[in-house]
Amino acid sequence: MTSTVSRPPALWPLLLCWVIVALDGFDLVVLGTVIPTLLSTKELGFDPAAATAVATAGLVGVGIGALTVGPLADRHGRRLCLVVCVTVFSVLTLAIAVAPNVFVFGLLRVLAGLALGACLPVTIAYVTDLMPSARAGKATTLTMTGYHAGAVLTALLAIAVIPDWRVLFLIGGAAGLVVVPLIRFLLPEARRERDAAPRATVRQLVARPYLTISVGVWVASFMGLLVVYGLNTWMPQLMKDAGYGSTDALGLLLTLNAGAVTGLVLAGVVADRAGTKRVAMAWFVLAAALLAFLSIRLEDVTMVYVAVFVTGVFVFSAQVLVYAFITQLYPPEVRSTALGFAAGIGRLGAILGPAVTGTLVSLGLAYPGGFYVFAATALLAVGALAVIPARAPAAVATPQPAAAEVDVAG
Repeated sequence: MTSTVSRPPALWPLLLCWVIVALDGFDLVVLGTVIPTLLSTKELGFDPAAATAVATAGLVGVGIGALTVGPLADRHGRRLCLVVCVTVFSVLTLAIAVAPNVFVFGLLRVLAGLALGACLPVTIAYVTDLMPSARAGKATTLTMTGYHAGAVLTALLAIAVIPDWRVLFLIGGAAGLVVVPLIRFLLPEARRERDAAPRATVRQLVARPYLTISVGVWVASFMGLLVVYGLNTWMPQLMKDAGYGSTDALGLLLTLNAGAVTGLVLAGVVADRAGTKRVAMAWFVLAAALLAFLSIRLEDVTMVYVAVFVTGVFVFSAQVLVYAFITQLYPPEVRSTALGFAAGIGRLGAILGPAVTGTLVSLGLAYPGGFYVFAATALLAVGALAVIPARAPAAVATPQPAAAEVDVAG
């Protein structure tokens, strides 16, 4: 017979969630690390147009996955969703290593993206279910450090194994398959996700009292991911256009992401104390100011590294605070759906950001114009958050218990 206990969540479920998010970080950078090799060797039929199509299609797959799987997780359980999605992503990632041509390579990336797209929003919803509300912001941002840690580890691994690009996909797929049984047998299931009523529907997101909330967080997520992906894709080129050397340009990209990890740790602590909406808006304002500041060429390279590090602190954690805010605005029975739609619509910004910046590069306007575009985008996110109430609608607010109820039978 299933029994439940009320107690603070153990550390290991949170660590396992961190690892799941790290798989998303792997996917963020793995294609970028292998594209130079595929283009130089023309292996599988890759050329610049094909590489662009594959990269875009993969992001579309992730976006569709985030939009469609969230409601299923709310209905059938977050743990089951994670088991299925991580399994499918891992198997398809392994298959990429033996893709015979660029078309199959791209198709496998799309299908893997469909599965992976659900992992991040469902994992955040799961972490929120386990944590008391007073620590939800910190738990969300700490979990998201796995995203950047996975990206950095994958980049370092690529340095070691490239030009043998297949090894990267073999390692990524194998790592995912190792995680699957741990999710199934070691990850507890929050009881309230099974007992919640009524069942989640997408219609709830656009019905009163959630319509304004949903539109606001969708716009904020779109703008936030436009900046995140635009910077991660084109930061080295922007800094080269500014007159910094190639070595510094790559170093500044790593510095930007190091700042992101620091910012995620800081943002959660501050948000839990001062209010998530207030801190998210402040973070986007500071991100806009710092991005505009980067348009000024500094002669002191040390100051450039400091400025880029501090910019990373605010840019990336501002976007994650949007996710943390969502978990406080919607009741548990629709939380995965809400996060999935925010992440899925945000992925459209992830696609548009690199495209817009790439266009500016081709026109010779990327520096300083790219930084001005990013700064303006961050301010639009502030405006979107401003229209959202700071708390969940009183009529349907669902208070969280001091400690999550966990199904110890698994």
